[in-house]
Amino acid sequence: MFRGPIALAALRTSVVLGLRLIVQAGTLLLVARMLGPEQFGGFVGVAALGVLLGTLSTFGMHLVLLGAMSKDPVRRAQILPYALPTTLLCGGALLIVFMLICTQLLHASGVGWGVLLALGVAEMLLMPLSALAVVEVLAAEHTARSQLLQTLPLALRLVVAVAVGWLAPADPLAVYGYGYCMATAIGLLVMLACLPLRWPHPRVWRRPSGQELREAASYAALNISAIGPAELDKTLAIRLLPLPAAGLYAAAARVVGAVTLPVIALMLSALPRLFREGHEQPQRTARLLRWIFGATALYGMGLAVVLWCCAPLFAWLLGGKYEGVDEVIRWLCLAVPGMALRIAAGNALMALGKPWMRAGFEVAGLVVLSVAAMLLTAYIGIYGMALALVCSEWAMALLGSELVVRVCCNRRWRKTSASST
Repeated sequence: MFRGPIALAALRTSVVLGLRLIVQAGTLLLVARMLGPEQFGGFVGVAALGVLLGTLSTFGMHLVLLGAMSKDPVRRAQILPYALPTTLLCGGALLIVFMLICTQLLHASGVGWGVLLALGVAEMLLMPLSALAVVEVLAAEHTARSQLLQTLPLALRLVVAVAVGWLAPADPLAVYGYGYCMATAIGLLVMLACLPLRWPHPRVWRRPSGQELREAASYAALNISAIGPAELDKTLAIRLLPLPAAGLYAAAARVVGAVTLPVIALMLSALPRLFREGHEQPQRTARLLRWIFGATALYGMGLAVVLWCCAPLFAWLLGGKYEGVDEVIRWLCLAVPGMALRIAAGNALMALGKPWMRAGFEVAGLVVLSVAAMLLTAYIGIYGMALALVCSEWAMALLGSELVVRVCCNRRWRKTSASST
């Protein structure tokens, strides 16, 4: 199994995601040192909100496109004419919502109006369009290539961070915010140039039918619930903690979140096959999922140990302004195995055609995160925020894994009953 096509694809994708990890780590270190804990906490909080809302911009159309093209690439011409206008309309509406939330509820972040607009355009319009381009490549099972394209805007943002750090402007946050938007726009243009076929002309765009909207709605719900655990905690932090503490937590959480990329690589490599075989071949699907969950559990536990030992290194890399970040990272290590299993369970349920199950267990996790954060930060501050994430990730991991087992058992039983009659 470890020499099969999925294992090899996962290995290739892990190499690309390793590059992505280096890019994200470099950007994190540069921006965190450049802004300091207070400005960094405010920036990451509003950027996390932008990423969270931006997942709704496609209204799940990119996952509809992935599922359809995995089965029949010709269906691209049927889906893109309504996926593109839906993404632009939803993204525009969400941009307004983002600006209202940031200016009315998160004004303590200290991020200016112009920077908020630049972040909003990048995350609610440009990145969702990029997601449509990436899934076209992913559906053709070019997983490593798709992730290379997805890494491009991040690499360009790293270039912007290096330039801002070198130029040392009077207001580095504003300059980086505008550069963040420009880098995302350039990345989208390059992605479009790399696609084998052009996107349909606006003349052939159309409104989605009611059935098409209902199909996409379930994916939209699971998309925001899936990204929520990775982003909501940073936005909660700037509401529940002082900005310097929020910056310290955001830096630690970004470090921990970045190291789960190989799990994402494994699931991305398996998704096209799970989409194809999930309904018709339950026994093969069950074997594949056992392998995936076993590898994920081992990786998560090993990673937690390595991260625990390396925590002082990250404190040194981030600089003296982030004193204490190593202790926060060690608290967050408790969440790493649960985080890895949650990612695996969520993607498995989506591919098995149970998006509402995925959305359900992830929404439950977000509720756990929000309630635990409000209760625990009042008593133990920044460590309460870390412990709230631990509770949330493990709640989702256990519930999601139980749902995957239930779905697989039900399908195997139905298959056995059908063959015996």
